[in-house]
Amino acid sequence: MVNDETPDPEAGRLLFAAECRFVISVAWLEQLPPADLPEVAFIGRSNVGKSSLVNALTGRKALAKTSNTPGRTQQLNFFDLDGRLMLVDLPGYGFAKAPKGAVEAWTRLIRAYLRGRPNLLRVCLLIDARHGIKKPDEEFMDMLDKAAVVYQVVLTKTDKLKSGELAKVSADTEARLKRRVAAFPRQIATSAEKGDGIADLRAELAMLASAGGTGL
Repeated sequence: MVNDETPDPEAGRLLFAAECRFVISVAWLEQLPPADLPEVAFIGRSNVGKSSLVNALTGRKALAKTSNTPGRTQQLNFFDLDGRLMLVDLPGYGFAKAPKGAVEAWTRLIRAYLRGRPNLLRVCLLIDARHGIKKPDEEFMDMLDKAAVVYQVVLTKTDKLKSGELAKVSADTEARLKRRVAAFPRQIATSAEKGDGIADLRAELAMLASAGGTGL
C-alpha cells in the first residue's frame, strides 16, 4: 500500500539533523546487520551520484565516499540515522572501472539483498537528469517490478540542466513510471551540489521512518 500522507519538510529536517553513523560495509549476505530498523537503499548507474546524495541528505561532506571513477562503491554501505532509519549506499550498475568478476559478484549481492531484505521500505532509484532513463535502468526496474520492491525515482545532477530541459526529462520519467507496477508515483529532482530537492527527499524518507514498515 502506498502512503498518501503529505511529506513534512520539518520532520525531514529534524531527522537528518540527527547523528548519522557508518555501521558496516557488506561484501556478502552473511555480513548483513540485523533487520531491526526500516531501511532505504540508494542505487543507480555507476557515477550517478549516490554517495554525493547521501552526503547532501545528511549534511556531511564525507560520510559516504565519493569519486569521479565509476565503480568506487563496491560493497553495501550501511549508515544508521538516529536509530530510526538505515540508509544503504549500494554499488552502481552498468559501466564500472572494476574487474568483471568483481562487478558480477556485487551485482549478485545487490539482487539477493533487494529481493530478500524484509525491512527494506523503499529503493531510491537514482537517474542522471542529463541522460534520463536508459536501458540499464529499465532492466533494473524490471527486476524490482518482478520482486515487488517499491522504488522511487530520484533525478540527480539537475543543476546541469536548464529549466526547460528538466521539465522534459521529468515528464518523460513520469510517463515511463506509470507503466511500472512497483514504482512509487512521486519522483524527486535533486542536486547534491546546489541542494535542490534535498529537503523534499528528506521529508519523504522521514515519513517512511515514522511509518516504520507501514509506508509501503
